[in-house]
Amino acid sequence: MNSELPIQLTDLQLDALTELVNLGVSCAATGLGEMVHEEVVLSVPKVSILTRDQAIKSLVERGAKQLVAVHQDFEGDIRGRAFLIFPEAKSMELVRALVEEDLSLDDIMELEQEALAETGNVILNSCLSTMANNLGRSVKISLPEVVHGESTEFLTLTSGPNARDTVLLIYINFSVKKRDIQGFLAMLLDLPALAILQQLLIEYIERLTGQK
Repeated sequence: MNSELPIQLTDLQLDALTELVNLGVSCAATGLGEMVHEEVVLSVPKVSILTRDQAIKSLVERGAKQLVAVHQDFEGDIRGRAFLIFPEAKSMELVRALVEEDLSLDDIMELEQEALAETGNVILNSCLSTMANNLGRSVKISLPEVVHGESTEFLTLTSGPNARDTVLLIYINFSVKKRDIQGFLAMLLDLPALAILQQLLIEYIERLTGQK
């Protein structure tokens, strides 16, 4: 837990959230596997809830300064922005795993935006939809956009950056065609959205345990 956040999730709520993310990641692995016609293994995600500034610091500390990200806005009971983030050096590894092996570097670079957008769409849609379904809610997700830059540029809400915005930061490993690719999922929420998420997690745990 993070003492700097005005809203704190309990350990049980964080465990439930991690399990929901894991279900979404598992669905995403299946979707990616269909794209590349090969089994895709995604590691059990490591979930942290941080302030926006802390999330930026965490990305930089992991060596992820120059980044490529696919982002999509989502709305419903909870509104926010979801990202699939790769260190720039790893994004090309992912593209190579997704496209035909015999393509030239120029051809691969031409396909990079399309391949990343499609990958982000599969992973982010799987995670968001699976989480929403298990929480008994619906979610509407925008089309994916690919952006290049630094972590400080990414983690802002359309309403304007706020150091107290909350970032659900998820670290995952991909194994695609024997390529080991590290990436991050990030969901940027404002404090009202985090409060709603906490209430939905409470209700989800009550349904699972039969206890209030």
